[in-house]
Amino acid sequence: MRTIPFLLVLVLLGFVAGSAQLPPLIDRELFFGDPEISGAQVSPDGHMVSFLKPLKGVRNIWVKGIGDSFEQAKPITADTARPVTSYFWSRDSKYVLYAQDKGGDENYRIYAVNPLASGEPVPPSRDLTPMAKVRAEIIDVPKSTPGEIIVGLNDRRPELHDAYRLNIVTGERVLLRKNDDNIAGWVTDLTGALRLGLRQTPSGGTEILRLDKEALSTIYSVSADESCSPVRFTPDGKKFYLTTDKGNVDKSQLELFDLATGQTAVVEKDPKDEVDFESALFSDVTDELLATFYVGDRVRVYPKQKQFGEDYSRMTKALPEGEVSITGMTADESLWMVVVSSDVDPGSRYLYNRKTGKADLLYRSRPNLPMKYLAAVKPVRYPARDGMTITAYLTTPQGVPTKNLPTVMLIHGGPWTRVTWGYNAEAQFLANRGYAVLIPNFRGSTGYGKKFLNAGNKQWGTGAMQHDISDGVQWLMKEGIADPKRVAIYGGSYGGYATLAGLAFTPDLYAAGVSYVGPSNIITLLKSIPPYWAPLKKLFAVRVGDIDDAADLKMLEAQSPLNSAKNMKAPLLVVQGANDPRVKKAESDQIVVAMRDLKRTVEYMVAPDEGHGFAGRDNRLAMYTALERFLAKHIGGRFQESVPPEIQKKLDALTVDVKTVKMPERATIGEAAPAAIFQASKMKPDRLTYTSTFSAMGQKMTMLTSRTIAAANQGGKNVWRIVDATSGAMGSATDTVDIDAASLLTVRRAAKQGPGGIVLDFAPGGVKGKVSGSGTDIPIDEKSSGPVVSDGPGLEVPLCTLPLVEGYKATVNMFDFGSRKVRLMALAVTGRENVTTAAGSFEAFVVDAKPMDGESGALRFWISRETPRVVKSESEIPASMGGGIVTTELTK
Repeated sequence: MRTIPFLLVLVLLGFVAGSAQLPPLIDRELFFGDPEISGAQVSPDGHMVSFLKPLKGVRNIWVKGIGDSFEQAKPITADTARPVTSYFWSRDSKYVLYAQDKGGDENYRIYAVNPLASGEPVPPSRDLTPMAKVRAEIIDVPKSTPGEIIVGLNDRRPELHDAYRLNIVTGERVLLRKNDDNIAGWVTDLTGALRLGLRQTPSGGTEILRLDKEALSTIYSVSADESCSPVRFTPDGKKFYLTTDKGNVDKSQLELFDLATGQTAVVEKDPKDEVDFESALFSDVTDELLATFYVGDRVRVYPKQKQFGEDYSRMTKALPEGEVSITGMTADESLWMVVVSSDVDPGSRYLYNRKTGKADLLYRSRPNLPMKYLAAVKPVRYPARDGMTITAYLTTPQGVPTKNLPTVMLIHGGPWTRVTWGYNAEAQFLANRGYAVLIPNFRGSTGYGKKFLNAGNKQWGTGAMQHDISDGVQWLMKEGIADPKRVAIYGGSYGGYATLAGLAFTPDLYAAGVSYVGPSNIITLLKSIPPYWAPLKKLFAVRVGDIDDAADLKMLEAQSPLNSAKNMKAPLLVVQGANDPRVKKAESDQIVVAMRDLKRTVEYMVAPDEGHGFAGRDNRLAMYTALERFLAKHIGGRFQESVPPEIQKKLDALTVDVKTVKMPERATIGEAAPAAIFQASKMKPDRLTYTSTFSAMGQKMTMLTSRTIAAANQGGKNVWRIVDATSGAMGSATDTVDIDAASLLTVRRAAKQGPGGIVLDFAPGGVKGKVSGSGTDIPIDEKSSGPVVSDGPGLEVPLCTLPLVEGYKATVNMFDFGSRKVRLMALAVTGRENVTTAAGSFEAFVVDAKPMDGESGALRFWISRETPRVVKSESEIPASMGGGIVTTELTK
């Protein structure tokens, strides 16, 4: 047997020693499993401490006496389906309130539980907002009314939140103010009274409105390139603190607005002129401004009161080194709940006693995480290609030279937010596996002034926002940190989009990509935003692009990775929550199908019980197991081979066979069917009678509609006038639609039922008018990228004039009265059927009309081939109205 040459032995030993320099592999559970204890709060009376801790594997709320050990704590919630992540104390310490949604749908309900009540296994929780498909928002927890809170509810209109006073004890709600004025946010004074509203202007700016009984008046406004936000009222209610960058101010500053004069006075701006004003701390005892905060590379704190400054200094000396955050105080402000964290410490929580100056450690959130093996996080700066400076945070593996490393570009979501120095579980996890990790604050990120933020406007994908990320890769290569052949890109939400954009628009830059709840088509994303974002619609038009503007629409098509999928070469992992209301599952489905059909390497995970991000422990661990394996396979880092059986089972359940994924219909917008062209020559006068049946309020109901179609004149224009007279158990109504005699597009619609009604005028650019009822008028002003038809008779009658054959497809912009939106509908002849109604038997085309925004509202029509007319139809009842199907049949 030959002996191994001595030189080879040295080489082998050197290789082994070099590999051993990396720290031990840290179990992924220590990074991403539920923390043992987290989220502690002290009750306002100082008698109890609450916190989050798993109960039977799901994070719930627990409480203990202030002097008790954590072993003496008891749970007060027992959710088994979804972890509790957000809660707070009532002002009088009698209740703990928490918000919870279902499966990640973000329709939050507010629950209250008495922590001292008895019950098995936990005290009973009361649902204070028991309404389906309604999103509750906390507006204020007033000090003056400890038994009540102020909430916003979109139960009346899904896109707007009315303001209510909610009794914690009884659940009684008192309407404070209806929101028919597109208010995006409510502001109260220190007594809990509604004083201000925030609203977006037609040009995309922000205005602050003073609320005077039923009247509204604009008292402050900024343009779309500026920002402003009320912070807190003064005790007398005559002034309020305001953050603003209006005018020639680049970095936002704290000002005081005088309601009597309308004038502002500067309170403070960043002493270093580096970043925007971040936040302020006020005393709830004296209502004084205690401190201001700014976030540069690290957090900077500026005490504003001498006593607070002395207390803060004394406290920091009693605590270990790190970023110090005051997360809560008792009502008398004698006890402070404080978190100390750093780049290698996810957070240790202390209870600081102002009187004694002593800080008692309550717990470390992840006590088993070996901090000595974690990597330092370094703030860095690099130049973008146009000379702009980009701030980023670099994490590199411990124990090995920072040269030629496999690298992950970790892209933050938002995108209108920023990353800060501190502990980042993903970055530390990846560094432990041997990767260099760069997290850039690309332009469009907040915190660095309005010039930097606005430099990201309409710069997605093919623009400067993505260039900043690409330039970060080039900088890492130039510094010798990144191996040019082993760079991956990964992110969630906008970061997921940036991943897809990186692979599509810079295909030679990345060796792999991971998109976590990331949109693949900006157009379909913008068309499917949640209804409660409607008041902010113009913000998306300014910052992303206006889908109603032809030039912007073309730009957005080019910036959508789905439309450039053919350029994508690197392997892709896609992760999605099935219930995501922000980035719909279709966004992931469509890119997976495109990659699959192009014979590219693509893997897919879908969690059926998650929304915009994975909250469940097992789902989370399964996702990071897949991520770890994927990156190791494609760019060569380390990975933990062991997987607990329950996590492997979950991973198997979430992994989707990409062969089974179908292309969503709404994903075809980039290749949309042509617009429908109605044929006026087929129009004839007619008289028809229809019977509709549907279920509502637990009863089956029928309605009779008589329809007449006749030539008429409207404002000097020849039109066909369609009049539907409907009667039934719910009363009677008349709906009149005028359609242009040449194009058959809707010109006007007027409907009336009792004291209410609608009057709408249609034009190629949109729909204007109003809806009247219950003593209020709701204005309608909807833009459209093309000609529009009304729903109901405005669609049904022209539909019969189309050149219908099997396989026929077209699109039409339809104003949907139920949602009060213009929706692009995909029309398709999906077959032929023999239909029998009271009017006879008909051979009919089956025509489906489906919204291309991915939301509910599908329609189906059976149109007679012999004499083109609708002989039967089915339509979905919105979930907000109880759901179900309306079936209408021709009776004569």
